[in-house]
Amino acid sequence: MKGKYFIDTNIILYSFDSRYPKKQSDATKIISSAITDGMGVISYQVIQEFCNVATSKFSSKMNISDCRLYIHDFLEPICEIYPSIELFMEALSIREEASLGFYDALIVASSVRASCRILLSEDMNHGQEIRGVKILNPFR
Repeated sequence: MKGKYFIDTNIILYSFDSRYPKKQSDATKIISSAITDGMGVISYQVIQEFCNVATSKFSSKMNISDCRLYIHDFLEPICEIYPSIELFMEALSIREEASLGFYDALIVASSVRASCRILLSEDMNHGQEIRGVKILNPFR
């Protein structure tokens, strides 16, 4: 990929999901690349969503110590976007423009704020472009 790219939470979660080995492998490669190439980005929201699912909804729940370690080693190095009133206002505008749910609009707003050209997500419309960010489903 050329340029910065944003990684939605579902990509991170697939890296732990052995029910889908191909998706798990692809997701793991995306995260590894993000760390090594310095072009992959996440937001605080991705960390929040990951913590919620990992510690309460995984079939084998992640313990708090392992969750802290994963955040420190993998998520913190690529987290560039933190909450602000401006980010929330931009998300509301995107929600209105693109007819997205608020949390998806917040992911898009974070992608825009991080100057990403690509948003990797399985949950949004593949190929859709919003404010200069193209949504791509890496599992297609």
